[in-house]
Amino acid sequence: MFVGFFYILKYRKVPVSITEWMTLMQALAQGHAHNMDDFYYLARAILVKSENYFDQYDVAFQEYFRGVEFPPEISEQIMDWLESPGMQEAMRQAQQVEGLDSLEELLRQFEERLRTQTEQHDGGSKWIGRGGTSPFGHSGYNPAGIRVGGESMGGHAVRIAMQRRFRDYRSDLTLDVRQIKMALRKLRKLSRIGSQDELDLEETIDATCKNAGDIELIWRRARKNSIKLLLLMDVGGTMESYARLCSLLFSAAHSTSHFKDFQYYYFHNCIYDRVYKNAARSEEEAVDTNHLLHTLEPDYKVVFLGDAQMSLWELHEEYGAIEYVDRNETQGIVWLKRFADHFHHTIWLNPVLEQHWDYNSQDVIRRLFPMFELTLDGLEQAVKKLIVNR
Repeated sequence: MFVGFFYILKYRKVPVSITEWMTLMQALAQGHAHNMDDFYYLARAILVKSENYFDQYDVAFQEYFRGVEFPPEISEQIMDWLESPGMQEAMRQAQQVEGLDSLEELLRQFEERLRTQTEQHDGGSKWIGRGGTSPFGHSGYNPAGIRVGGESMGGHAVRIAMQRRFRDYRSDLTLDVRQIKMALRKLRKLSRIGSQDELDLEETIDATCKNAGDIELIWRRARKNSIKLLLLMDVGGTMESYARLCSLLFSAAHSTSHFKDFQYYYFHNCIYDRVYKNAARSEEEAVDTNHLLHTLEPDYKVVFLGDAQMSLWELHEEYGAIEYVDRNETQGIVWLKRFADHFHHTIWLNPVLEQHWDYNSQDVIRRLFPMFELTLDGLEQAVKKLIVNR
């Protein structure tokens, strides 16, 4: 049953396994779905592993059960019937309406109606018309059909899918703070550090048994995330267009309590002799880059955030920095290479989609640092890269 739906889900990149599909079939056999609404939510709960795929699921659901483009051979006469004034109240039937489980069969019947129908119909269950329970027409009710003209009046599952309420959940779109936090949670390395203030239950039970029931409490150090994060952010110029997106990443990282240490600095276009503690890059907030490299251990996870779009002379020439506040006594490419050599774990997040990475400067920087898109997929790939590089 609904085998075509399975293949459409796969085509729409929803990772559905045979095991999950058989679980859905078993749930249907046990009567857990009594109508199309039930089926919509039941199938989504079983087949969709992550909210990232909710939108693709809705697209596939709409395509299989309702999303059929109407053939151009629909006659103007039929459209006139459907749009004529004085449309009666849409007829509703109390009994359960069975939907077609084959998209091919639905299309076959639709084409047959187009060939044989000779007059207007309202309130029926077969012909193209208004009201009733026919799969073809509008203003009626059928859980799986083709709407021709009018507006959907039922609140059933196909209409829910057509609304595509989960469009912003897709992993190839930009992020919100919650999604970034969830991705950063994977950047963890738990170690037992600090004072011994956590009860070791297993050791306590073992020691108590050895003491013939006389309770002996065993304490241990708590497991805490030992990851240290350094975030270096490009601000100003072409990055102004991505200011909100970058602020979301900063907010998520800053409010996350999982890191042993979190430090952040700003730069413009490229790292030079100094970085800054504020986005305005004021003189009083400047930090010597060389001092940073000498004080931070190589085990920091380093994340560069920027579009990497600049002239090549900004990378390769002394005093070639475009901003006067940057002294640039040493070429930018040299500083970037020092970061790549000093830190064991470095990546570059780019708010520009990869298909637009056509600057020569981006090619140069990508030779030093793995570069990822600042999307949910890109961030998760970047986190995996940082973990692998431990």
